[in-house]
Amino acid sequence: MTWFKRIKPEVINVKPIQKLVPDGTWLKCIKCNEMYPAKELEDNLNVCPLCGYHNRIKSSQWIKVLCDNGSFISMFEEIVSDDPLEFVDSKPYTKRIEESKQKSNVSDAIICGESKICNHRVSLGVMDFFFMGGSMGSVVGERFLRIVEFAILNSLPLITVSSSGGARMQEGLLSLMQLARTSAVISRFQKAGGFYISIMADPTTGGTTASFASLGDIILAEPGALIGFAGPRVIEQTIRQKLPPKFQTAEFLQEHGFVDCVVERKKLKKTIHLLIHSFIEHTPPDE
Repeated sequence: MTWFKRIKPEVINVKPIQKLVPDGTWLKCIKCNEMYPAKELEDNLNVCPLCGYHNRIKSSQWIKVLCDNGSFISMFEEIVSDDPLEFVDSKPYTKRIEESKQKSNVSDAIICGESKICNHRVSLGVMDFFFMGGSMGSVVGERFLRIVEFAILNSLPLITVSSSGGARMQEGLLSLMQLARTSAVISRFQKAGGFYISIMADPTTGGTTASFASLGDIILAEPGALIGFAGPRVIEQTIRQKLPPKFQTAEFLQEHGFVDCVVERKKLKKTIHLLIHSFIEHTPPDE
């Protein structure tokens, strides 16, 4: 009988190969799957240079896109989230808030302040989808209300950028109340003769769409942005019908009159400047 003996191969320590290209130097577009240098994406305002896909950006990046350099003055940062319902799902609400602050580097889902756009002084509110999906809770509602009141007191145009998944479930009814509060203050602002430009970025959904995002004197949207109340799958299951192609995209809503204009990110600042200038030119002087 022949016996076989398994011999373990000798393990040779091999030094890891040094990467010639550092991580993050090249990126892959999530839409067209093409590769391009990360620096090229940054220089193009986070818009794919090959297919034009508009990537989601943080509130701080929005401020750089829209505002004159160094003109933005943040306001109402002292208003922060509480836990009135002592809400706990897989983790406490307070822990979710702290984790979101660390990940997004913002204090809540909207940043408000005074700024200048092409030398026009404006009130600005920018939502941040990277803070709990841009969900609208009590802090978002309160900060929004105050920046609109600031615009009324100082006779400033109001500009908002919406990027939100809707109301914040951890605050229950208190979150839903913000729909009424934000809508009411916009009504007061417009009755006072204010000019409101609402910009819808990807995604603008749920209670944000159902309130202030849809109440602009002018509504602009980024190309390809998802805009709606409920998601397409939920709607199809409810009505049991197949939805039209490109349903709930910015382009579809422009065709049906819900959005005034779909504007590329690099053209937004100039578009806002032209709209404000036109409003000022056609506003009769106070008697």
